[in-house]
Amino acid sequence: MSGAERSYGRGPSELRPIAIEPGFMRTATGSALISAGETRVICTASAQESVPRWMAGKGRGWLTAEYGMLPASTGDRKQRDISKGRLDGRSVEIQRLIGRSLRGVIDLSKLGERTIYLDCDVLQADGGTRCASITGAYVALALACGRLQSEGLLEHSPLTGSVAAVSCGMVNGIPLLDLDYSEDSTAEVDANVVMTGEGGLIEVQATAERTPLSRAHLDELLALAAAGIEQLRAAQEQAIAPA
Repeated sequence: MSGAERSYGRGPSELRPIAIEPGFMRTATGSALISAGETRVICTASAQESVPRWMAGKGRGWLTAEYGMLPASTGDRKQRDISKGRLDGRSVEIQRLIGRSLRGVIDLSKLGERTIYLDCDVLQADGGTRCASITGAYVALALACGRLQSEGLLEHSPLTGSVAAVSCGMVNGIPLLDLDYSEDSTAEVDANVVMTGEGGLIEVQATAERTPLSRAHLDELLALAAAGIEQLRAAQEQAIAPA
């Protein structure tokens, strides 16, 4: 595979075009529409002035996430989870990942006894939906925290840093950044890397489909991811900055 054969004429170390539209849902405390190439996800952060029963009276807040794909997001209609009466295993795994990732950059003791719900709804999927969800959810969360501060509900921002995520993998023996669906579906190795803006790793999910992943290739993929996440962080900061 040459760089010219990738979507958008990208080289191996290039992201798909990234766009983050802040304040996409005026009814949410914070929100963003993130597009990574053809993948599009609406991310909202909704603050509720209560915590789960098991946290009540501890003076700490909570943050949790939900993730779902709209029926037409993949072309062939995807059955809604509610019609099956339960979440599928993939959705459960991804929403737990989103929650863990965002809890890694928030001081819940500064949130007060309130809960922030992060909802990530995939409008269109072309690979990397979990990574786009984490990256967009951070923007929605940062905007929500800013709004709570401006309304006098928070004295200080509870955020301790930023977080973003990107996919990478080995395709035909070549390390590639930000896989679209066609690349992800044929990759020998695919990985999702969640990293703070300061370069700390929150989670690395890597799977070798046919060929074992060497330590050298893992290091190469992590370096690719770090460079991509630096670009994503710049897009996040631009989206969060006051107009």
